[in-house]
Amino acid sequence: MLSELSRDERMQLIRFLCSFAWADLEVRDAERSIVHRLVKKFDLDDDEVEEVEALLRSPPAPEDVDPQEIPVHHRELFLETVKSMIYSDGEISPSEAESFELLDQLIR
Repeated sequence: MLSELSRDERMQLIRFLCSFAWADLEVRDAERSIVHRLVKKFDLDDDEVEEVEALLRSPPAPEDVDPQEIPVHHRELFLETVKSMIYSDGEISPSEAESFELLDQLIR
């Protein structure tokens, strides 16, 4: 469950979501909405909110979204949340599908 994530894990999840939002080189309103809902749900502080807004303006650095750093006990949650992100705009780009497949393979 999302409520079980630590603060660092919450930000890690948001970084992954933002990286998938950028997979097709455009962050769509539906994707932005999912991220903003999580920001509210996670009750992030001002610095964290600022970081999230920066991630919505430009994608996270590859070293900030290392699948091997996802805690084993949260990997399924990350996959499900990322999947909801890529389905949110009703359109799955080939790059989103490929990125999700790779993430799935790397963390299972």
